[in-house]
Parts: sequence; C-alpha cells; structure tokens
Amino acid sequence: MRDIDKAVRHAIEDIFSISGRGTVVTGRVERGKVKVGEEIEIVGFRPTQKKVVTGVEMFRKLLDEGLAGDNVGLLLRGTEKEDVERGQVVCKPEASHRIRSSRRKHTC
Repeated sequence: MRDIDKAVRHAIEDIFSISGRGTVVTGRVERGKVKVGEEIEIVGFRPTQKKVVTGVEMFRKLLDEGLAGDNVGLLLRGTEKEDVERGQVVCKPEASHRIRSSRRKHTC
C-alpha cells in the first residue's frame, strides 16, 4: 500500500545535468506525492535549499506527479549539479520546518 497521504520524502540517489534542461535528481519517492510546479526543499549535509519541480519523469515518460514507491527523476529549476549530493532528501517546505523546530536531524 502506498503512503501518499503524508508529506513527500524523496531520497536523492543520483544527480544528472541535462544541457538545456537543468539538473535532475533521481531516487525513490518514499512517501507522499510530488507534482510538477510544486515548491520543495532539499535538506541534509548542506544548508536547506528551496527549489521548484519543473518536471517528473519515470522510465523516460513525463508524469504530472510521482507517488510513493515510484523511482523518479525530478527536474529542479535553478539547480546546479554541484548544489546537491547523494543522500540529501527532497521534502515539502512545511515538513522540513517541523523537523528543524523539533531539533532533530533533517530526515523529513
């Protein structure tokens, strides 16, 4: 059963730079769903960054959203390959604020 009712959490497994398109972070959506046009945050290892998802792709098919359990690539606006690294986590902005306020590590 897919856990799509909670805030999105997507662990970054790999990063690609596509000329003319931008930077794609790949990995499995662990919970929730991520849609094209949504604002997300990248947390862990470095200062938190706010980005906008400009594309969701799975096995070379463009999607409107990625659901929990899907292995997807997220195209992020205004992101360089050097700005992100494997192990960081993509989550919704309000989810990462709850984590910071509770003084736990950034695990969304």
